[in-house]
Amino acid sequence: MLEAIGFSFGALASGGGVIYLLLGTIVGLIFGIIPGLGGPTALALLIPLTFGLDTLSAMLLAGGIMGAVPFGGSVTAILLNTPGTAPNAATVFDGYPMTKLGRAGEALGAAAAASSIGGVLGILLLLAALPVAREIILFFSPPEFFMLAVLGLCAIAVSTEGKFLRGLIAAGLGLMIAFVGYDDVSGGTRFTFGVAYLWDGVPLVPSLIGLFAISQIVTLYLAGGTITDDAAQVRVTRVSDGVRAAFRNWPTVLRGSAIGAAIGAIPGVGGTVAAFLAYSTAVQISDEPETFGKGNVLGVIAPEASNNAREGGALIPTLAFGIPGSAEMAVFLGLLVLHGMQPGPSILLDHMDVVTTLMLALAISSVLASVMCLMVARQLARITLVDVNYLVPVILPVSLVGAYALNNSMYDVIVAVIFGLIGYLMTRFDYPRLPLVIAMFLGSVMEVNFRQSLMISQGDWTTFFTRGLSLTLFLLIVLSLCVPLIRYLMRTRKTARERTS
Repeated sequence: MLEAIGFSFGALASGGGVIYLLLGTIVGLIFGIIPGLGGPTALALLIPLTFGLDTLSAMLLAGGIMGAVPFGGSVTAILLNTPGTAPNAATVFDGYPMTKLGRAGEALGAAAAASSIGGVLGILLLLAALPVAREIILFFSPPEFFMLAVLGLCAIAVSTEGKFLRGLIAAGLGLMIAFVGYDDVSGGTRFTFGVAYLWDGVPLVPSLIGLFAISQIVTLYLAGGTITDDAAQVRVTRVSDGVRAAFRNWPTVLRGSAIGAAIGAIPGVGGTVAAFLAYSTAVQISDEPETFGKGNVLGVIAPEASNNAREGGALIPTLAFGIPGSAEMAVFLGLLVLHGMQPGPSILLDHMDVVTTLMLALAISSVLASVMCLMVARQLARITLVDVNYLVPVILPVSLVGAYALNNSMYDVIVAVIFGLIGYLMTRFDYPRLPLVIAMFLGSVMEVNFRQSLMISQGDWTTFFTRGLSLTLFLLIVLSLCVPLIRYLMRTRKTARERTS
């Protein structure tokens, strides 16, 4: 292992190594910032370009892209309420309110520091987990996947404080949308109304572009003025405040990184769940949960740390078993095959230098991307001072092009527009969008694994409680639902004591 790491540093120090890593980082930032593109698109365009490169150079280029995309997506999430990638949607809930309060630089600084630390920690966790990767993956079967999905949905209960009923309505709508398309168990189609486009379900990324980007464009246009309410506070010193906030709140960074790496290692769950779970966990543990969604810096730190750490976790099933942990890793498998490597246990034995080079590139690019953005944070923050009448004609076409570029389909654009109207109406009538997003993503995962669990156990419901990991997840679900009640009782008791004193 140490010999392979030394070899990777040598490849990076060579003349072309730094250039390939820097180029990959820049490309990753650009594709992360533009809504709807993201890592899979960047890697898909990269594969044919690496045909003439040696394997290590290709890994440096790919690692640079994958390490930079997550933070690139947070830039527009914070400044324009428009997540560049799906996992960045969790950053919107507190990042954009910070921007409206004139704290855009602070939010960018906190996201940059959390992303850097999360990316490095994710790689360290990957190194620690590689020897026992097989055991980790085999722990999960349909009952565990179902319980994990339910745990994610429990974020609804803690993220809609004061709007519980409206949160349930939004979650119900999200579950209805999640059940559109093929039934993965029986093979039939549901709620497609004869439209072939809906056979694969309602796509998540165009929906997110609509819910956040287009709905925000409508809101900005109707409100007029500028994004930032307090223009006098937009200054570069706030960036260092954000960086210090990330280091001060290191438990949140560590917890978010651990959640991102753990969830990223589970195939089919993905970074969106990891980011939202990290966010909801931060809400649950906080002494001031009511401040989330109003500009709490922890609401930026937690999902951003999770988002970057997820890449390290997703590499575990990808490299060890050839099972992609995300869409991005599925495209990355094609890159490995192109360069003559078969993903699986053999790659850890015969190509350890390639693995360590990729991990080194991921860790360095996550830091490098953050540094690059911090260097121009002052200029980025000034975007919030531009009149919305100039921003709207720019953001709207970029959002629609991003939706179209996913599959070159006008149907994706239509979906984005429809969800844009839904998102605007939800904002207008004060319905939380977080439950809708979580339910849309986890609905099918929960349904499929629930039905598979019952089929395997021949209808025995106890299968969810007789397996150690599944029972542990169930207890975590109960605990997460009890935390708001416990907090309410403590607050009530404190208020009663204050009145009697």
